[in-house]
Amino acid sequence: MAPEPPLLTMSGITKSFPGVRALDGVDLEVQAGEVHCLLGQNGAGKSTLIKVLAGAHQPDGGEITWRGEPAALKSPIAAMRLGIATIYQELDLVEGLSVAENVFLGHEPTTARFVVRTREGRTAAAALLKRLGHPEIDPARAVGELSAAQQQIVSMARALSHDVRLIVMDEPSAALDPDEVDNLFRIVAALTADGVAVVYISHRLEEIRRIGDRVTVLKDGRAVAVGLPAKSTPTRDIVAMMTGRNVEYVFPPRTTDSAGAAAAEPVLKVEGLARKGEFDPLDLELRPGEIVGLAGLVGSGRSEILETVYGARKPSAGRVTVAGKQLRPGSVRAAVAAGIGLAPEERKAQALLMLESVTRNVSVSSMSRFSRAGWIDRGAERRAARTATRELSLRPDNPDTPVRTLSGGNQQKAVLARWLLRGCRVLLLDEPTRGVDVGARAELYAVIRRLADEGLAVLLVSSEVPEVLGLADRVLVLREGRVVHAADARELDEHRVLDLVMEGSPTS
Repeated sequence: MAPEPPLLTMSGITKSFPGVRALDGVDLEVQAGEVHCLLGQNGAGKSTLIKVLAGAHQPDGGEITWRGEPAALKSPIAAMRLGIATIYQELDLVEGLSVAENVFLGHEPTTARFVVRTREGRTAAAALLKRLGHPEIDPARAVGELSAAQQQIVSMARALSHDVRLIVMDEPSAALDPDEVDNLFRIVAALTADGVAVVYISHRLEEIRRIGDRVTVLKDGRAVAVGLPAKSTPTRDIVAMMTGRNVEYVFPPRTTDSAGAAAAEPVLKVEGLARKGEFDPLDLELRPGEIVGLAGLVGSGRSEILETVYGARKPSAGRVTVAGKQLRPGSVRAAVAAGIGLAPEERKAQALLMLESVTRNVSVSSMSRFSRAGWIDRGAERRAARTATRELSLRPDNPDTPVRTLSGGNQQKAVLARWLLRGCRVLLLDEPTRGVDVGARAELYAVIRRLADEGLAVLLVSSEVPEVLGLADRVLVLREGRVVHAADARELDEHRVLDLVMEGSPTS
């Protein structure tokens, strides 16, 4: 008899967005009943590939076959009808609806008159939850009242409510404790025993060893390895495949005097700072003119640390001191008044007023400077904004330009100009070059280094390991909310950092 064709084959998949080629001829082959692990650094193309598989993105080129036949995944509904379900890291559940309503959302059991059969739905949901080993979850309970692990089980039940043959799991263990991870693996084993295939995405190589059958590695939008044996391929080989880039990183030379910086008084002191469930107690000192980088994977606590220092999250322990003054925990107002500024990862949603001008975006944190007897001095506001943006060579050189029309690099400069105008002493940068093209990256690197040279203290987070190593003077490597290594940036390389974030142990 002829061998069964693969359940899924993706051949030569390409996908481009403005200025970015996210997928460049990617291949993926998944067999029925296997756990196929998809690996790659942030930005490698994993998310884009699974969105193509889920029908959320349409590829520009390539072929997809399902059970040996050509398949057109024109929409998430089309993918689900074939038997493909995707459970994203950010679960797309409706918190105000019940468990049963979420499980059958969009295909509720109804009468001939389209009246929802609530009792039937709850009975069917209970059967699915029992299959997943969680009969204790009440189908009538609101999803928003459940723990993260329980919500994930509900997402799996929703997938199984269809005739699913392949489930994509995107970082499913990120919010789980060890016992919950063990239960997740038991569920995956039961699913694959029934012939269901699982595409499993994780940064944790120890999980890949435990659960995976084969591995495909993406790097810079390309599949550099397809279908490697998960348990026998050496970790070093996998890490080597994930590293290396097509993009040239051009970094300005370091000018920080290590001895002089060490002798200076810290402008920022973080002592025992922690948030339960997000990151362990952290000690950190940051001096004027110094750039300290936080390296780690998604879920390692990097962004949460920045937001807690900034006051956007309230710590469960510890304190933050700026220039000798302890800040009120969980107060953005106190942090900004003390001289801390944050350029967040999602600048369009969290930092910029997209419908306003460059002037208003730059001046918004310093409006008291332009207030005259209850009126805003628009001329002074505009002149101050222009001075700040010219320092950073923001283009076009017109403060009346709507910020939404700027490139990603110039939008980031507008955020930085806001904090320059405010006169901040500590600048927190979260993914400063996300969504910025290659040429603008080098320009932003030069701006960040110049600001540090002028005495600004910078705390930097980036998913790009070369970026952290190229910009920072010192690096703290994070893994699952704790510092596993701290060193001068010149003592580290990309391979070493990736080894630490995936397999590391706490530093002494």
